[in-house]
Amino acid sequence: DQFRTGSRGCCSIEDAGDARRAADVLGIPYYVWDLSERFEDTVVADFLSEYAAGRTPNPCVRCNEHIKFEALLDKALALGFDAVCTGHYASVVTRPDGTRELHRSRDAAKDQSYVLAVMGPDRLARAMFPLGEVTSKDEVRAEAAARGLSVSAKPDSYDICFVADGDTQGFLRDRLGSQPGDIVDADGTVLGAHDGAYAYTVGQRKGLAIGRPAPDGRPRYVLAVEPVNRRVVVGPVEALEVAGIAGEQAVWFTEPGPGWFGCAVQVRAHGVPVAARARVLDGGAVEVDVTVDGPQRSLHGVAPGQSLVLYDGTRVLGQATVASTTPAVRTSAVPVPAVTVPEAPTPDAATTPAHRA
Repeated sequence: DQFRTGSRGCCSIEDAGDARRAADVLGIPYYVWDLSERFEDTVVADFLSEYAAGRTPNPCVRCNEHIKFEALLDKALALGFDAVCTGHYASVVTRPDGTRELHRSRDAAKDQSYVLAVMGPDRLARAMFPLGEVTSKDEVRAEAAARGLSVSAKPDSYDICFVADGDTQGFLRDRLGSQPGDIVDADGTVLGAHDGAYAYTVGQRKGLAIGRPAPDGRPRYVLAVEPVNRRVVVGPVEALEVAGIAGEQAVWFTEPGPGWFGCAVQVRAHGVPVAARARVLDGGAVEVDVTVDGPQRSLHGVAPGQSLVLYDGTRVLGQATVASTTPAVRTSAVPVPAVTVPEAPTPDAATTPAHRA
């Protein structure tokens, strides 16, 4: 029920009008469904409950899971369509045996395979991503302009779509209320106060409102959020190093074999993949060890609730939600196992991008 200005957010009434005009130009049917209640009950509710629990959610992942490739897909199939086609930057590769794989897009700067990894193979079978092979957003805008679409010069959207003014802390405060508590260091020394632990995330540096500097004069970062006792724990950047991750609610595009396997892990939408090894545990859980040979031997600031995506080169192997992490421990007395991250096969004549006719 609100209009956005500039490039904040998406999915406003303004955007719906843009979509209608584009459909008119292209000569295709245009439908509108009000999914606001379902969006509130799934995406927004998860966003609030995760922050209230001291975790860090990713609403774009939840939207893809519950709205675009569940609610919208169900509507499309009910109307007799074969698939949902979106503007996500990701590629689908079909192998000779018909297996469909989710890969990174050719434009690495725009790649969105990370937020799509939650969809799994069944939904991938009903999805198409035409922008996966384009080299840049400029190419897309030029195509739109050539087709007479007014959205060709429209600003990119960013931030959280349901926080129109970009003030996430204000949104959380309005919904969750005031919950004052202490900001402490690792020894429990009180350094400051806050109005709600939910407004802080692991790895955060700015906005801590700590009056006194650290004894060594270095910046402090959020190390943990403890909603039960309303504490926010801060400390040096080294304490953010993570050597292991436990994931839950895993979704796999290919069934992993028994034991450890080499992969690369990514914990943020535009994060740097890190060489790792992983194994599947019982009950949809996964264990990741990132202390392996590679240019980076640890991750920084990984918070419970974040999406953990495993890659084989450009191919998405699976996804899980971070349940807990293990701090990095370096010692020369314990040998570190070497793992080589295999490269994804390069699509050739035997592999056809599924979105091409």
